[in-house]
Amino acid sequence: MAERTFSIIKPDATRRNLTGKVNAVIEDAGLRIVAQRRIQMTRAQAEKFYEIHKERPFFGELVDFMISAPVVVQVLEGDNAVARYRDVMGATNPANAADGTIRKLYAESVGENSVHGSDSADNAAIEIVQFFKPEEIVG
Repeated sequence: MAERTFSIIKPDATRRNLTGKVNAVIEDAGLRIVAQRRIQMTRAQAEKFYEIHKERPFFGELVDFMISAPVVVQVLEGDNAVARYRDVMGATNPANAADGTIRKLYAESVGENSVHGSDSADNAAIEIVQFFKPEEIVG
């Protein structure tokens, strides 16, 4: 059965008009985009989304970055979608990312690394419902 994962195309990528290029990499990897919306994340949404990092020194900077420009929130579907998308994104630090990955191709830095992807199926389910109603996801 196909699995779902959650993706965010971050402000550094939307600012540079890379949504289509990122989507092409996603689709070329065999993942389907079953829901997608361009939004301006609110501070409250960003703080809730990244609350796991609340005690970390970079939390405030991360929230400020995520609300600095529109983002594209997505639900991706495919076999082993969580693991596959993490492979497609590449390492958090673009300098360490494999050739052909989204971060190697487009990320500007560790902080501005173009995309977010869920790290587990459980977290994907939690993240998806923060931005999409079930009827908005057409598989």
